[in-house]
Amino acid sequence: MVSTTQPAFQDQLQGNHCWGCGKDNPHGLQIKSYWDGADAICHWQPQAWHCASPTHVLNGGIIGALIDCHSIISAMALAAQQAGVALSSPSPIWYVTGKLEIAYHKPTPLGPSVALRARFAVQSERKTLVTCTLSADDQLCATGTVLAVRVPSEWMQS
Repeated sequence: MVSTTQPAFQDQLQGNHCWGCGKDNPHGLQIKSYWDGADAICHWQPQAWHCASPTHVLNGGIIGALIDCHSIISAMALAAQQAGVALSSPSPIWYVTGKLEIAYHKPTPLGPSVALRARFAVQSERKTLVTCTLSADDQLCATGTVLAVRVPSEWMQS
Protein backbone atom coordinates (compact mmCIF):
# COMPACT_ATOMS: atom_id res chain seq x y z
CA MET A 1 0.00 0.00 0.00
CA VAL A 2 1.44 3.37 -1.04
CA SER A 3 1.74 5.76 1.89
CA THR A 4 1.16 9.18 0.30
CA THR A 5 -0.66 10.44 3.41
CA GLN A 6 2.80 11.05 4.84
CA PRO A 7 5.00 13.75 3.33
CA ALA A 8 7.34 12.67 0.55
CA PHE A 9 10.86 11.81 1.71
CA GLN A 10 12.16 14.89 -0.12
CA ASP A 11 9.69 17.24 1.59
CA GLN A 12 11.04 16.23 5.00
CA LEU A 13 14.66 17.25 4.31
CA GLN A 14 15.81 20.82 4.87
CA GLY A 15 18.46 22.41 2.66
CA ASN A 16 18.50 19.74 -0.06
CA HIS A 17 19.38 21.54 -3.30
CA CYS A 18 19.99 18.40 -5.37
CA TRP A 19 18.86 18.88 -8.98
CA GLY A 20 17.04 15.55 -9.01
CA CYS A 21 15.56 15.16 -5.55
CA GLY A 22 15.97 18.49 -3.78
CA LYS A 23 12.78 20.33 -2.87
CA ASP A 24 14.92 23.44 -2.38
CA ASN A 25 15.99 23.52 -6.04
CA PRO A 26 13.13 25.11 -8.02
CA HIS A 27 14.85 24.25 -11.35
CA GLY A 28 15.28 20.55 -10.56
CA LEU A 29 13.22 17.45 -11.29
CA GLN A 30 11.32 17.71 -7.98
CA ILE A 31 10.75 13.95 -7.60
CA LYS A 32 8.64 12.69 -4.69
CA SER A 33 9.32 9.31 -3.06
CA TYR A 34 7.12 7.34 -0.66
CA TRP A 35 7.00 3.99 1.10
CA ASP A 36 5.10 1.16 -0.54
CA GLY A 37 5.51 -1.63 1.97
CA ALA A 38 9.23 -2.44 2.16
CA ASP A 39 9.89 -0.72 -1.20
CA ALA A 40 10.05 2.96 -2.07
CA ILE A 41 8.12 4.27 -5.06
CA CYS A 42 8.09 7.45 -7.10
CA HIS A 43 5.84 8.63 -9.92
CA TRP A 44 7.20 11.48 -12.03
CA GLN A 45 5.76 13.27 -15.04
CA PRO A 46 8.31 14.20 -17.73
CA GLN A 47 7.89 17.41 -19.68
CA ALA A 48 8.64 18.13 -23.35
CA TRP A 49 12.04 19.65 -22.48
CA HIS A 50 13.16 16.33 -20.93
CA CYS A 51 13.37 14.72 -24.39
CA ALA A 52 16.25 12.94 -26.07
CA SER A 53 17.09 13.73 -29.70
CA PRO A 54 13.87 12.02 -30.79
CA THR A 55 11.31 14.24 -29.08
CA HIS A 56 9.04 11.35 -28.12
CA VAL A 57 11.71 9.65 -25.95
CA LEU A 58 12.90 10.56 -22.44
CA ASN A 59 16.57 11.59 -22.24
CA GLY A 60 18.85 8.84 -20.91
CA GLY A 61 20.69 11.19 -18.56
CA ILE A 62 17.41 12.16 -16.92
CA ILE A 63 16.59 8.46 -16.52
CA GLY A 64 19.96 8.05 -14.78
CA ALA A 65 19.27 11.02 -12.49
CA LEU A 66 15.80 9.69 -11.61
CA ILE A 67 17.15 6.25 -10.68
CA ASP A 68 20.11 7.73 -8.79
CA CYS A 69 18.12 10.29 -6.80
CA HIS A 70 15.18 8.02 -5.99
CA SER A 71 17.58 5.29 -4.82
CA ILE A 72 19.71 7.60 -2.65
CA ILE A 73 16.76 9.31 -0.92
CA SER A 74 15.21 5.88 -0.36
CA ALA A 75 18.42 4.62 1.28
CA MET A 76 18.36 7.71 3.50
CA ALA A 77 14.72 7.07 4.45
CA LEU A 78 15.50 3.43 5.28
CA ALA A 79 18.48 4.38 7.46
CA ALA A 80 16.43 7.03 9.26
CA GLN A 81 13.58 4.57 9.82
CA GLN A 82 15.94 1.92 11.20
CA ALA A 83 17.67 4.46 13.48
CA GLY A 84 14.36 5.85 14.72
CA VAL A 85 15.30 9.31 13.43
CA ALA A 86 13.04 11.55 11.36
CA LEU A 87 14.25 12.67 7.93
CA SER A 88 13.28 16.16 9.10
CA SER A 89 15.73 15.95 12.01
CA PRO A 90 18.30 18.78 12.24
CA SER A 91 20.99 16.13 11.63
CA PRO A 92 19.54 13.70 9.07
CA ILE A 93 21.43 10.64 7.91
CA TRP A 94 23.00 11.56 4.55
CA TYR A 95 23.98 9.19 1.75
CA VAL A 96 25.78 9.85 -1.55
CA THR A 97 26.23 7.80 -4.70
CA GLY A 98 29.21 5.46 -4.51
CA LYS A 99 28.40 3.63 -7.73
CA LEU A 100 25.62 3.83 -10.31
CA GLU A 101 24.92 1.25 -13.00
CA ILE A 102 22.05 1.68 -15.47
CA ALA A 103 20.70 -0.77 -18.04
CA TYR A 104 18.42 0.72 -20.69
CA HIS A 105 15.99 -1.97 -21.86
CA LYS A 106 13.80 0.02 -24.23
CA PRO A 107 13.15 3.68 -25.07
CA THR A 108 11.12 5.43 -22.38
CA PRO A 109 8.19 7.26 -23.98
CA LEU A 110 7.99 10.94 -23.09
CA GLY A 111 4.20 11.25 -22.64
CA PRO A 112 3.19 8.98 -19.75
CA SER A 113 4.41 9.36 -16.18
CA VAL A 114 7.27 7.10 -15.16
CA ALA A 115 7.15 4.83 -12.13
CA LEU A 116 10.24 4.02 -10.11
CA ARG A 117 10.49 1.25 -7.53
CA ALA A 118 13.51 0.96 -5.23
CA ARG A 119 14.32 -2.22 -3.34
CA PHE A 120 17.06 -2.75 -0.80
CA ALA A 121 19.32 -5.65 -1.75
CA VAL A 122 22.16 -5.50 0.79
CA GLN A 123 22.78 -3.20 3.73
CA SER A 124 25.69 -2.62 6.11
CA GLU A 125 26.43 0.15 8.59
CA ARG A 126 27.80 2.53 5.93
CA LYS A 127 26.50 1.18 2.62
CA THR A 128 23.20 0.18 1.09
CA LEU A 129 22.86 -1.52 -2.28
CA VAL A 130 19.63 -0.40 -3.94
CA THR A 131 18.05 -1.87 -7.06
CA CYS A 132 15.62 0.34 -8.94
CA THR A 133 13.27 -0.15 -11.87
CA LEU A 134 11.86 2.56 -14.13
CA SER A 135 8.68 1.80 -16.08
CA ALA A 136 6.30 3.72 -18.32
CA ASP A 137 2.88 2.43 -19.38
CA ASP A 138 3.58 -0.72 -17.30
CA GLN A 139 6.59 -1.51 -19.50
CA LEU A 140 10.04 -1.93 -17.95
CA CYS A 141 12.30 0.64 -19.62
CA ALA A 142 15.42 0.79 -17.41
CA THR A 143 16.93 -0.78 -14.33
CA GLY A 144 19.62 0.52 -12.05
CA THR A 145 21.84 -0.56 -9.21
CA VAL A 146 23.01 2.15 -6.83
CA LEU A 147 25.57 1.80 -4.06
CA ALA A 148 24.51 4.38 -1.47
CA VAL A 149 27.31 5.39 0.91
CA ARG A 150 26.68 7.09 4.25
CA VAL A 151 28.54 10.35 4.83
CA PRO A 152 28.85 12.45 7.99
CA SER A 153 26.39 15.31 8.57
CA GLU A 154 29.26 17.78 8.09
CA TRP A 155 29.29 16.77 4.41
CA MET A 156 26.37 19.16 3.86
CA GLN A 157 28.25 22.17 5.21
CA SER A 158 30.35 24.34 2.97
